[in-house]
Amino acid sequence: MALKDLPAQAQPREKLAAHGPTALSDIELLAIVLRTGMAGKGVLQLAQELLQLPGRAGLSGLLQAGHADLKAIKGLGPSKCAQLLAVLELARRAMAEQLRERPALASPEAVARYLQLHLAARQHEVFAVLFLDGQNRLIALEEMFRGTLTRTSVYPREVVLRALHHHAGAVILAHNHPSGQVQASAADKAVTQGLQAALGLVDIQVLDHVIVAPGASLSMASEGLM
Repeated sequence: MALKDLPAQAQPREKLAAHGPTALSDIELLAIVLRTGMAGKGVLQLAQELLQLPGRAGLSGLLQAGHADLKAIKGLGPSKCAQLLAVLELARRAMAEQLRERPALASPEAVARYLQLHLAARQHEVFAVLFLDGQNRLIALEEMFRGTLTRTSVYPREVVLRALHHHAGAVILAHNHPSGQVQASAADKAVTQGLQAALGLVDIQVLDHVIVAPGASLSMASEGLM
């Protein structure tokens, strides 16, 4: 149904004004950001297509979409692409700001959401590190390695060098499982142990290793796996 054909009270902006943003679906919220559709494609349909990007389905996938992904959607011109990319970047920065303002371990759920936002929708495995200061607040997130996680694909020396560069007091390790399963494998445990040993030599603590997938996450520390 076209937006103009909806009853006034069911249109996204009116619905938001009456009931607040939590009452709206993902599609309706996106429609408000997009404002208009195009000839033959209403704004709600355009919003739905954005949530069905190939290989990046859902909000988590959209949050990781780049300019090339958005340009592939017919009806999404340069102005709308710029609007969306700006909104998505603001969402990422807001979450990072929360982690910079409070100790990471004070809100493990926020850490998991932040990592899901950055890594969960990737189609290949990515190993990242959250570098934390002496109060366990976020300094930086860096994606360091790509590919299947093994002792030979993750280089402890590189992680140590980046931790020293950031003057980190602790780190949280993270990677995604494109399969959608977040169980820790033997390789995940071995890599964690190797990095704990390497970072321990320079008195930097490994607080956790978080595995993420779309809609799921696992904290190896919470599971007693490290």
